Amino acid sequence: MTKTFLGAAVFGAIGGGLISVGVLFGAAALGIFPRDSDARIHDYLLAHPQVLVEVSDKLQAQQDSNGDQARQAAVRKLGLKPFFNPRLAFVTGPESARTTFVEFFDYNCPYCRASLPAVKKFIAAHKNDARFAFIEFPIKGPQSTIASRAALAARNQPDKYLAFHFLLMGERDLVTEDVVYADAQKAGLDVNKLRTDMQDHSVDAALAGAHSLAAAANVDGTPAFIINGKVREGALDDAALRQMMKAS
Repeated sequence: MTKTFLGAAVFGAIGGGLISVGVLFGAAALGIFPRDSDARIHDYLLAHPQVLVEVSDKLQAQQDSNGDQARQAAVRKLGLKPFFNPRLAFVTGPESARTTFVEFFDYNCPYCRASLPAVKKFIAAHKNDARFAFIEFPIKGPQSTIASRAALAARNQPDKYLAFHFLLMGERDLVTEDVVYADAQKAGLDVNKLRTDMQDHSVDAALAGAHSLAAAANVDGTPAFIINGKVREGALDDAALRQMMKAS
């Protein structure tokens, strides 16, 4: 009975085209329907499966909106300084820049890869007047963690980091350990030094710190962008980026 009552509340919130379903659930909850009411509701939903799709879409939109609001509130409370901590992020660009750009990413995240053209274009246009922070946030398994460890170690060869980062993010297939070292070679990194630096305790500290910061900011997916203090979780293209800039 509890599930039926909750169902009435959910369907009732949808409004308009779902009123009849709300009535069915509400009547069942109040005992107006006989004991076979659950079967009737079941049959109704089977005959009108689009109702379930509409409910699912509505609930997802509400959850996304709530998540966006929670992230924005968390970032506002934290301020931008923690995201530009060089022990966690690869930071580049003038310290006095009014434009700030933060990205949490995973090298095996397809949405991060889809965002790469817009990100590269933005960096090229604003490298002299924006402050950037790239934060390793591997959440897609051990291969992603290896790639992030390598990228963190590559910061010890800072003039090669961005080239390495773009190569890894530009891969179409799974970024494995072999791919990591192949891309490191292409980027001109000293691979032997990279392998050694990957084992340094500072790499572990940076990964732990990035995950803690993400939790504090309510960031739970990749990519997540913070542009001039405005938060967006999900793929970014030129149009979305322009919109974020206007909103800031």
